[in-house]
Amino acid sequence: MRFIIYGAGGIGGVIGAELFQAGHSVALIARGAHLAAIRKNGLVYENPHGSYTLDIPVFGHPSEISFDENDVVVLTMKSQHSMAAMDDLRAAAGGDIPVICCQNGVANERMALRRFRQVYAMVVYLPAHALDPGVVQTHSAKIVGILDAGVYPRGVDSLITTVTAALEQANFSANPDPEIMRWKYGKLILNMRNALFAICARSDGARAIGELAEKEAMACFEAAGIDFTDAAALRERRGDMMARGNVKGMARSGGSSWQSIMKGSGDIEADYLNGEIVLLGRLHGVPTPVNRALQRMANDLARAKGEAQSTPLAALDAQIEIEKNRS
Repeated sequence: MRFIIYGAGGIGGVIGAELFQAGHSVALIARGAHLAAIRKNGLVYENPHGSYTLDIPVFGHPSEISFDENDVVVLTMKSQHSMAAMDDLRAAAGGDIPVICCQNGVANERMALRRFRQVYAMVVYLPAHALDPGVVQTHSAKIVGILDAGVYPRGVDSLITTVTAALEQANFSANPDPEIMRWKYGKLILNMRNALFAICARSDGARAIGELAEKEAMACFEAAGIDFTDAAALRERRGDMMARGNVKGMARSGGSSWQSIMKGSGDIEADYLNGEIVLLGRLHGVPTPVNRALQRMANDLARAKGEAQSTPLAALDAQIEIEKNRS
């Protein structure tokens, strides 16, 4: 089996690096300065145990790859980039290639199932960084991450059992799970804070807003009849596996949405995280002023290429009040 990691940034780069170091066949798809740096110098993989330069094959587009029946594609780009990436992949590889959505949110699998016959969902717990071209980092000092997966919308099969076994051998915890979307919806609740800590500094006041955003998410799931794992189950699954360490003497600075702001990418994943809750709220009559405010302000900051965590908490509070009055 060859693992084609489509979107070799923080998450994809770390997964690809660990699989490659464990002896698996891996190819990366990257873009821009990151692609150029990997082509020139190899992928630099840093973790609490050291720095490694890996000569992993890398491509700039699916059309550059000769696909075969042993390939599986792991999608690791941000959700706002998924649709264009999937269209490019289908044009190059056809609709029969197996596709694993190793991404936050719950929208990618539906996008993929419109285009591909074999679609799998993978939940992601992996503290990764990709701020400098050609370099990916993880601050995991023990098990690198949790990557449970299953057939979408439910079930397991021989392919995903083989994939999770390979990930287990490559220093991840990865279980095949027939009800994987329960876990992805549970993880989505935690992702309500991604936008929050991208735009605002961490504080007790910010954490209180995060709790309100999570309560809105759970209310929407209950109204929609969506099953999800609760916080206790998530804590039990993670246990003490996700021990953190320093990389080059530094602790992890922020999550994936914070990194989008730091890199000045001009976009952010809020439409598929907080925006998923806004969508469900509109469909099922549940007020979601906190998530609407977070979605709006995160998008505004990303488009303006503003400074991460530069939004005053008072400004967010004011926007939440505006959204309440619009309900």
